[in-house]
Amino acid sequence: MAVPSLSSSLKPAIITPIRFAEPKTIPNPFHQRPRISTKPSPRLLRRFAAVSNGSTVMDMSGGGAEVLLTLSPEEERGVDVADYDWTEEWYPLYLTRDVPDDAPLGLAVFDRKIVLYKDGDGALRCYEDRCPHRLAKLSEGQLVDGRLECLYHGWQFEGDGQCVKIPQLPANAKIPKAACVKPYEVRESQGVVWVWMSNKTPPNPEKLPWFENFARPGFMDLSSTHDLPYDHSILLENLMDPAHIPISHNRTDFTAKREDAGPLVFEVTERTSRGFAGKWGRQKDGEEPSNFLRFEAPCVLQNNREFVDKNGERQYFTGLFLCRPTGQGKSMLIVRFGGTTRSALIKLLPKWYFHQNACKVFEEDMGFLSSQNETLMKEQVPTKDLYLNLRSSDTWVAEYRKWMDRAGHGMPYHFGHRTVSPPKVPAVVEHAPAGLVAAVSASGPAKGGIGTMHAPNLSNRYFRHVIHCRSCRNVVKGFERWKKAFTAMAVALTALAILATSRQWKAVLLAAAGLCSGGVFATATAIRMNTTNHIRTHRR
Repeated sequence: MAVPSLSSSLKPAIITPIRFAEPKTIPNPFHQRPRISTKPSPRLLRRFAAVSNGSTVMDMSGGGAEVLLTLSPEEERGVDVADYDWTEEWYPLYLTRDVPDDAPLGLAVFDRKIVLYKDGDGALRCYEDRCPHRLAKLSEGQLVDGRLECLYHGWQFEGDGQCVKIPQLPANAKIPKAACVKPYEVRESQGVVWVWMSNKTPPNPEKLPWFENFARPGFMDLSSTHDLPYDHSILLENLMDPAHIPISHNRTDFTAKREDAGPLVFEVTERTSRGFAGKWGRQKDGEEPSNFLRFEAPCVLQNNREFVDKNGERQYFTGLFLCRPTGQGKSMLIVRFGGTTRSALIKLLPKWYFHQNACKVFEEDMGFLSSQNETLMKEQVPTKDLYLNLRSSDTWVAEYRKWMDRAGHGMPYHFGHRTVSPPKVPAVVEHAPAGLVAAVSASGPAKGGIGTMHAPNLSNRYFRHVIHCRSCRNVVKGFERWKKAFTAMAVALTALAILATSRQWKAVLLAAAGLCSGGVFATATAIRMNTTNHIRTHRR
């Protein structure tokens, strides 16, 4: 991305772990100081031999080629299990500023469908996305006087899910008590709407994430939302992988350069039942790793750094990733890059430019991450039997999959380092758009696809980002208005130039028409930048 990214945070820095509301942790006897074996297994030797086409196998006793985390005897005997229930967690739903004021919003956490909206007082409400009458999606409904109305038969709901109107009931008839929807607790914190997914256990405020850097005076952030066509665990794994940035995002991100690819140093400083934390950076003699990474259950990842600028003032930077599971092979990411200082270039460029550049980054990874997701679902075996992790690049990936071993039993499905629990039911494919997606897609067909499509398509930037971002939707609409205006002016000026009898006026009018044509090209380019998928040059 054009904003400071993980790859830009490699300068020497002062590291201070970011404060979290730490829950009580369960002792983890096998993972306090994990034993790391440098002796390769026969399977890994065979795989290295295959990669090297029969030449000498890499030295496995040290250096960048060392295989990461061969199982210790304790781990061979069993997997340590943490107390974990996926419903008793806060999940990031949406950026507060992008929640529609006049329409319900259909969302999902794993395969559980929910609807989010603002009532007549502007308060956020969240229900199960299912009308108790005939199971219609409430997210396809509308808001009437602050109430959520099902468009199938007009039943209306408000407050904690009570039904307050049924048009088909006779006069003076009472509304059945069962005519209510299941509510979910939502909270707004630091510009993000969070939902508590348990209906049995009261919300735990201590688990609601709080990000200290975002509360610092003068902290500025660039936030955007993206739907992605692969599992949230694949997304988190990708975001934990700084080694891929110079290769996958060469020159797309201003700081990513292919020639900078090399071994990295990782140091795990903390493991709990809710995640892990540690330092990482480039491999440099005598220098401490300059970045601090933390993963916090269920789906929060942040990369922080602190440094002292040329004026002697301490500055802070955070790359924050909130990754919500939205079903099998689907996820939604809220990405927030921010800091207490910005370069002059970043201050000058418009917000939409950074959003479309973020879309480029995700599009560069999308193909192979989707295929990775497909392989995991097809093979249905632990990642230790599929991945070939290296100490010098994949430490966080292995840590995350090992956390899955400990907590995966409390999820609908998971793929851990040495445990696996595939989905018990097939993924549901929705052929019809709903709610806000239906409204936007019907009025503005997808850009960047083949033909005209009116159904959600997560491989398409228009549906992955634009419909979720109020500012980008307004920017696209604004550029479209300017494009129409420039087109009309160019046609009119050209017609006047044809009718003009004076050569001087002809020249002036044609020059003005040429400028308007340039405006048409510029606005069309801006629309294309915001709505069309990025294709890497080397693939053409």
